[in-house]
Amino acid sequence: MSQIGEELARALAGKDAPAVRRLLADDVDFKALTPGRFWEAGSVDEVVEVFFGSWFEPSDEIRALLDVRTGEVGDRQSVTYRLQVHNDDGGHEVEQQAYFSTVDGRVSFLRVLCSGYMPV
Repeated sequence: MSQIGEELARALAGKDAPAVRRLLADDVDFKALTPGRFWEAGSVDEVVEVFFGSWFEPSDEIRALLDVRTGEVGDRQSVTYRLQVHNDDGGHEVEQQAYFSTVDGRVSFLRVLCSGYMPV
């Protein structure tokens, strides 16, 4: 089980930007796909802005981390997590699948695929 993957999921669920910063390398290589857009970033600050400025905005209340699964694919680690989110549009579930590599205990390579906000 990937401790870093689970920590990342918990940091996102808690909207804990300082914890995300501690987990990611300063020059993290980040790419992601959401239903409407491709995202790319090359620094921890840019990734934090994507996570908490675009994906999970201040008005989005993450009420629960519903599920976390971790694994490995070769030398790459993976984490899948599902969140219960509430905002002005009502209740939603969001699932993300991430693949990552670490250097010196910090995520240096991160790829994320997002389900989007699915109404519940």
